[in-house]
Amino acid sequence: MAQIRGTAGYHLGGPNPFGSSKSDAPDPSPLDAIREQTSKIEDILDSISEPIKPYLPAIGRFLIVVTFLEDALRIITQWSDQLIYLNSYRHIPNGLTHLFLITNVVIMFACSILVIIRKYSDYAVAGLMGVVVTQALGYGLIFDLNFFLRNLSVIGGLIMVLSDSWVRKTKAFAGLPQLDEKDRKMYFQLAGRVLLIFLFIGFVFSGEWSVWRIAVSVVGLIACVMVIVGFKAKFSATLLVLILSVFNVLVNNFWTLHDRHPHKDFAKYDFFQILSIVGGLLLLVNSGPGQFSIDEKKKVY
Repeated sequence: MAQIRGTAGYHLGGPNPFGSSKSDAPDPSPLDAIREQTSKIEDILDSISEPIKPYLPAIGRFLIVVTFLEDALRIITQWSDQLIYLNSYRHIPNGLTHLFLITNVVIMFACSILVIIRKYSDYAVAGLMGVVVTQALGYGLIFDLNFFLRNLSVIGGLIMVLSDSWVRKTKAFAGLPQLDEKDRKMYFQLAGRVLLIFLFIGFVFSGEWSVWRIAVSVVGLIACVMVIVGFKAKFSATLLVLILSVFNVLVNNFWTLHDRHPHKDFAKYDFFQILSIVGGLLLLVNSGPGQFSIDEKKKVY
């Protein structure tokens, strides 16, 4: 290697005269080593998923709202049971029970379609978030920890829909600072990333422990932390998609249960909710973690 001009005669570019063998280049940090390995895996995944990349946002949006579509169909097909439960167990007057169910069905169908076709996403997401809150209150599940964590993840997926729908638009007003939708998108991407992982927290703290469950929990929690801080977020989100998809098929296989099985509806509900969170993770894989992440800061520095 050529020495720096002006230092050759003073041995400033050569070996340390005191015999130190310390290299000028710092050792790579553990994060850099992990980044290098995961980058290779990401390259392989990119090459495999290349054919479906253009359709990934549409698939993600559909999966996010599929739990609302299933819920609307379930209310229609179990109309009498729903009315009896709300009236007899929740003590909601008859007229209000009908209004509650009809409003939920209409909002879920209309807003889900708007999310899929990417029209009026702000209003559609607000409507679906309203359904999540009103159903938690109406069915008395607001204090159920597992239900609460799952719905936080669903809200995280809806927030990812919102951030995905925003494009960079600047609105200028005289005498006021410019409002850039890209700034809003950064904060919503961060909030969506954080909320998406609450489903996995619920998974860790519910159910019976086993060697398989511990192993999956450890790997999943590491991936969740990586998603939150935005370190190799695409790789970790893809890992969570694979874990949740396998778990969903093996555990929530409602199609194997008899029609009158007491857990069939619960398994179906859990199955479609996990599909919604998988959709949010797919949007994260497609759009990236946003500016508030280690991945983006690494690009800057």
